Amino acid sequence: MASLDPVLDKDGVRLTVDDAIATVTLTNPAKRNAQSPALWRALAEAGRQLPGTVRVVVLRAEGKSFSAGLDRQAFTPEGFDGEPSFIDLARGSDAELDATIAEYQEAFTWWRRSDIVSVAAVQGHAIGAGFQLALACDLRVVADDVQFAMRETSLGLVPDLTGTHPLVGLVGYARALEICATGRYVTADEAVHTGLANVAVPPAELDGAVRDLAAALLAAPRDAVIETKALLRGAGGRTYEDQRVAERAAQARRLRDLAGLGE
Repeated sequence: MASLDPVLDKDGVRLTVDDAIATVTLTNPAKRNAQSPALWRALAEAGRQLPGTVRVVVLRAEGKSFSAGLDRQAFTPEGFDGEPSFIDLARGSDAELDATIAEYQEAFTWWRRSDIVSVAAVQGHAIGAGFQLALACDLRVVADDVQFAMRETSLGLVPDLTGTHPLVGLVGYARALEICATGRYVTADEAVHTGLANVAVPPAELDGAVRDLAAALLAAPRDAVIETKALLRGAGGRTYEDQRVAERAAQARRLRDLAGLGE
Protein backbone atom coordinates (compact mmCIF):
# COMPACT_ATOMS: atom_id res chain seq x y z
CA MET A 1 0.00 0.00 0.00
CA ALA A 2 1.33 3.44 -0.91
CA SER A 3 2.39 5.68 1.94
CA LEU A 4 -0.01 8.46 2.88
CA ASP A 5 0.85 12.10 3.39
CA PRO A 6 0.47 12.90 7.09
CA VAL A 7 -2.30 15.20 8.24
CA LEU A 8 -0.17 15.90 11.33
CA ASP A 9 3.45 15.09 12.09
CA LYS A 10 4.91 16.79 15.16
CA ASP A 11 6.30 16.19 18.63
CA GLY A 12 6.43 12.41 18.27
CA VAL A 13 2.94 12.00 16.80
CA ARG A 14 1.93 11.33 13.20
CA LEU A 15 -1.64 11.21 11.91
CA THR A 16 -2.50 9.71 8.52
CA VAL A 17 -5.94 9.18 7.04
CA ASP A 18 -7.02 6.60 4.47
CA ASP A 19 -10.73 7.27 3.88
CA ALA A 20 -12.57 5.65 6.84
CA ILE A 21 -9.42 4.62 8.75
CA ALA A 22 -7.10 7.04 10.55
CA THR A 23 -3.78 5.94 12.03
CA VAL A 24 -2.10 7.76 14.90
CA THR A 25 1.51 6.67 15.28
CA LEU A 26 3.93 7.40 18.12
CA THR A 27 7.19 8.14 16.30
CA ASN A 28 10.01 8.36 18.83
CA PRO A 29 11.28 4.77 19.14
CA ALA A 30 14.74 5.95 20.23
CA LYS A 31 13.15 7.06 23.53
CA ARG A 32 10.68 4.13 23.57
CA ASN A 33 7.94 6.65 22.74
CA ALA A 34 8.24 8.31 26.14
CA GLN A 35 5.55 10.94 26.63
CA SER A 36 5.70 14.66 27.29
CA PRO A 37 3.26 17.59 27.42
CA ALA A 38 4.17 18.43 23.81
CA LEU A 39 3.26 14.90 22.73
CA TRP A 40 -0.03 15.13 24.63
CA ARG A 41 -0.90 18.38 22.86
CA ALA A 42 -0.11 16.73 19.52
CA LEU A 43 -2.36 13.77 20.39
CA ALA A 44 -5.20 16.14 21.29
CA GLU A 45 -4.66 18.00 18.02
CA ALA A 46 -4.80 14.72 16.11
CA GLY A 47 -8.26 14.12 17.54
CA ARG A 48 -9.42 17.57 16.49
CA GLN A 49 -8.12 17.09 12.94
CA LEU A 50 -9.94 13.82 12.21
CA PRO A 51 -12.03 14.20 9.04
CA GLY A 52 -15.70 13.31 9.23
CA THR A 53 -15.13 10.28 6.99
CA VAL A 54 -13.15 8.48 9.70
CA ARG A 55 -14.87 5.58 11.41
CA VAL A 56 -11.92 3.64 12.87
CA VAL A 57 -8.82 5.11 14.49
CA VAL A 58 -5.78 2.89 14.95
CA LEU A 59 -3.21 3.86 17.56
CA ARG A 60 0.20 2.30 17.03
CA ALA A 61 3.85 2.96 17.88
CA GLU A 62 7.15 2.61 16.08
CA GLY A 63 9.88 0.47 17.59
CA LYS A 64 9.90 -2.34 20.10
CA SER A 65 7.92 -0.52 22.79
CA PHE A 66 4.48 1.02 22.59
CA SER A 67 5.37 3.65 25.20
CA ALA A 68 7.66 3.63 28.21
CA GLY A 69 5.42 6.20 29.88
CA LEU A 70 6.22 9.69 31.02
CA ASP A 71 9.64 10.97 29.99
CA ARG A 72 11.74 11.03 33.16
CA GLN A 73 12.92 14.52 32.21
CA ALA A 74 9.63 15.69 33.69
CA PHE A 75 10.97 14.84 37.14
CA THR A 76 14.11 16.98 36.82
CA PRO A 77 14.24 20.57 38.13
CA GLU A 78 14.67 21.80 34.55
CA GLY A 79 11.73 19.86 33.11
CA PHE A 80 11.13 20.18 29.38
CA ASP A 81 12.18 23.22 27.35
CA GLY A 82 9.38 25.75 27.36
CA GLU A 83 7.31 23.75 29.83
CA PRO A 84 6.78 24.15 33.57
CA SER A 85 8.57 21.44 35.51
CA PHE A 86 6.58 19.22 37.83
CA ILE A 87 8.18 21.13 40.69
CA ASP A 88 6.87 24.38 39.22
CA LEU A 89 3.42 22.84 38.83
CA ALA A 90 3.41 21.74 42.46
CA ARG A 91 4.10 25.31 43.53
CA GLY A 92 1.06 26.66 41.68
CA SER A 93 -2.44 27.06 43.03
CA ASP A 94 -4.90 24.19 43.16
CA ALA A 95 -6.86 25.76 40.29
CA GLU A 96 -3.75 26.12 38.13
CA LEU A 97 -2.65 22.56 38.80
CA ASP A 98 -6.13 21.21 38.09
CA ALA A 99 -6.32 23.14 34.80
CA THR A 100 -2.91 21.87 33.69
CA ILE A 101 -3.74 18.21 34.40
CA ALA A 102 -7.10 18.65 32.66
CA GLU A 103 -5.25 19.92 29.58
CA TYR A 104 -2.94 16.89 29.67
CA GLN A 105 -5.97 14.59 29.91
CA GLU A 106 -7.39 15.93 26.64
CA ALA A 107 -4.89 13.72 24.80
CA PHE A 108 -6.62 10.68 26.33
CA THR A 109 -10.32 11.59 26.19
CA TRP A 110 -11.27 11.76 22.51
CA TRP A 111 -10.53 8.11 21.66
CA ARG A 112 -13.96 6.99 22.93
CA ARG A 113 -16.00 9.47 20.93
CA SER A 114 -19.30 7.98 19.83
CA ASP A 115 -18.61 8.49 16.10
CA ILE A 116 -15.42 6.40 15.99
CA VAL A 117 -14.08 3.07 17.21
CA SER A 118 -10.48 3.26 18.38
CA VAL A 119 -8.09 0.32 18.37
CA ALA A 120 -4.71 0.33 20.15
CA ALA A 121 -2.03 -1.93 18.65
CA VAL A 122 0.32 -2.53 21.58
CA GLN A 123 3.73 -4.19 21.56
CA GLY A 124 6.50 -4.39 24.12
CA HIS A 125 6.32 -2.06 27.10
CA ALA A 126 3.21 0.03 27.81
CA ILE A 127 4.12 1.64 31.11
CA GLY A 128 2.29 4.28 33.14
CA ALA A 129 1.09 6.92 30.68
CA GLY A 130 1.63 4.33 27.95
CA PHE A 131 -0.72 1.91 29.71
CA GLN A 132 -3.26 4.69 30.16
CA LEU A 133 -3.05 5.66 26.49
CA ALA A 134 -3.80 2.07 25.48
CA LEU A 135 -6.69 2.05 27.97
CA ALA A 136 -8.06 5.24 26.39
CA CYS A 137 -8.99 3.26 23.27
CA ASP A 138 -12.12 1.20 22.83
CA LEU A 139 -10.24 -1.99 21.88
CA ARG A 140 -6.72 -3.36 22.33
CA VAL A 141 -4.88 -5.84 20.12
CA VAL A 142 -1.56 -6.81 21.68
CA ALA A 143 1.61 -8.57 20.68
CA ASP A 144 2.43 -11.56 22.85
CA ASP A 145 5.51 -9.71 24.14
CA VAL A 146 3.40 -6.92 25.65
CA GLN A 147 4.05 -5.81 29.22
CA PHE A 148 1.54 -3.43 30.78
CA ALA A 149 2.36 -1.74 34.09
CA MET A 150 0.93 1.16 36.09
CA ARG A 151 3.98 2.60 37.81
CA GLU A 152 2.62 5.94 39.04
CA THR A 153 1.92 4.71 42.57
CA SER A 154 5.47 3.38 42.86
CA LEU A 155 6.68 6.92 42.13
CA GLY A 156 4.47 8.44 44.81
CA LEU A 157 1.88 9.62 42.26
CA VAL A 158 -1.51 8.37 41.06
CA PRO A 159 -2.67 7.45 37.54
CA ASP A 160 -4.28 10.70 36.39
CA LEU A 161 -4.50 10.40 32.60
CA THR A 162 -8.01 8.88 32.53
CA GLY A 163 -6.82 5.28 32.92
CA THR A 164 -8.45 4.37 36.23
CA HIS A 165 -12.06 4.30 34.99
CA PRO A 166 -11.53 1.93 32.04
CA LEU A 167 -9.14 -0.24 34.07
CA VAL A 168 -11.73 -0.85 36.80
CA GLY A 169 -14.40 -1.39 34.16
CA LEU A 170 -12.31 -4.03 32.40
CA VAL A 171 -10.76 -6.00 35.28
CA GLY A 172 -12.75 -5.00 38.38
CA TYR A 173 -11.81 -2.98 41.45
CA ALA A 174 -9.72 -5.58 43.30
CA ARG A 175 -7.48 -6.50 40.38
CA ALA A 176 -7.18 -2.85 39.30
CA LEU A 177 -6.05 -1.88 42.79
CA GLU A 178 -3.52 -4.69 42.88
CA ILE A 179 -2.13 -3.78 39.43
CA CYS A 180 -1.78 -0.10 40.35
CA ALA A 181 -0.53 -0.50 43.92
CA THR A 182 2.13 -3.08 43.07
CA GLY A 183 3.19 -1.66 39.69
CA ARG A 184 3.71 -5.21 38.44
CA TYR A 185 3.73 -6.28 34.81
CA VAL A 186 0.61 -7.62 33.14
CA THR A 187 1.53 -9.99 30.31
CA ALA A 188 -0.39 -10.78 27.14
CA ASP A 189 -1.99 -13.95 28.52
CA GLU A 190 -3.35 -12.17 31.58
CA ALA A 191 -4.43 -9.19 29.49
CA VAL A 192 -6.58 -11.39 27.25
CA HIS A 193 -7.86 -13.49 30.17
CA THR A 194 -8.99 -10.44 32.18
CA GLY A 195 -10.40 -8.47 29.24
CA LEU A 196 -7.65 -5.85 29.04
CA ALA A 197 -6.91 -7.06 25.51
CA ASN A 198 -9.23 -8.43 22.87
CA VAL A 199 -6.61 -10.71 21.33
CA ALA A 200 -2.86 -11.41 21.50
CA VAL A 201 -0.78 -12.34 18.45
CA PRO A 202 2.93 -12.75 17.63
CA PRO A 203 4.61 -9.35 17.08
CA ALA A 204 5.02 -9.99 13.35
CA GLU A 205 1.25 -10.46 13.05
CA LEU A 206 0.17 -7.38 15.02
CA ASP A 207 -0.38 -5.03 12.08
CA GLY A 208 -2.26 -7.67 10.13
CA ALA A 209 -4.53 -8.47 13.05
CA VAL A 210 -5.37 -4.80 13.48
CA ARG A 211 -6.11 -4.42 9.77
CA ASP A 212 -8.45 -7.40 9.92
CA LEU A 213 -10.25 -5.97 12.95
CA ALA A 214 -10.59 -2.56 11.33
CA ALA A 215 -12.09 -4.15 8.21
CA ALA A 216 -14.57 -6.10 10.34
CA LEU A 217 -15.58 -2.93 12.20
CA LEU A 218 -16.24 -1.16 8.92
CA ALA A 219 -18.48 -3.94 7.63
CA ALA A 220 -21.52 -2.82 9.63
CA PRO A 221 -23.41 0.41 8.82
CA ARG A 222 -21.90 3.40 10.60
CA ASP A 223 -25.06 4.60 12.37
CA ALA A 224 -25.75 1.13 13.76
CA VAL A 225 -22.24 0.96 15.21
CA ILE A 226 -22.60 4.45 16.74
CA GLU A 227 -25.92 3.55 18.38
CA THR A 228 -24.58 0.22 19.65
CA LYS A 229 -21.48 1.85 21.08
CA ALA A 230 -23.59 4.43 22.91
CA LEU A 231 -25.81 1.68 24.32
CA LEU A 232 -22.88 -0.35 25.61
CA ARG A 233 -20.99 2.62 27.04
CA GLY A 234 -24.02 3.79 28.97
CA ALA A 235 -25.03 0.35 30.24
CA GLY A 236 -22.86 0.49 33.34
CA GLY A 237 -24.62 3.60 34.59
CA ARG A 238 -28.16 2.37 33.94
CA THR A 239 -30.43 -0.08 35.68
CA TYR A 240 -31.60 -3.13 33.76
CA GLU A 241 -34.96 -1.50 33.12
CA ASP A 242 -33.37 1.79 32.03
CA GLN A 243 -31.18 -0.13 29.61
CA ARG A 244 -34.27 -1.81 28.14
CA VAL A 245 -35.77 1.63 27.54
CA ALA A 246 -32.54 2.86 25.93
CA GLU A 247 -32.47 -0.18 23.66
CA ARG A 248 -36.05 0.43 22.52
CA ALA A 249 -35.37 4.09 21.78
CA ALA A 250 -32.20 3.32 19.85
CA GLN A 251 -33.92 0.60 17.83
CA ALA A 252 -36.81 2.91 17.02
CA ARG A 253 -34.35 5.44 15.61
CA ARG A 254 -32.65 2.80 13.52
CA LEU A 255 -35.93 1.42 12.14
CA ARG A 256 -37.14 4.89 11.19
CA ASP A 257 -33.84 5.67 9.49
CA LEU A 258 -33.93 2.40 7.55
CA ALA A 259 -37.50 3.13 6.48
CA GLY A 260 -36.52 6.65 5.41
CA LEU A 261 -38.63 8.21 8.14
CA GLY A 262 -35.81 9.64 10.24
CA GLU A 263 -35.66 13.32 11.10
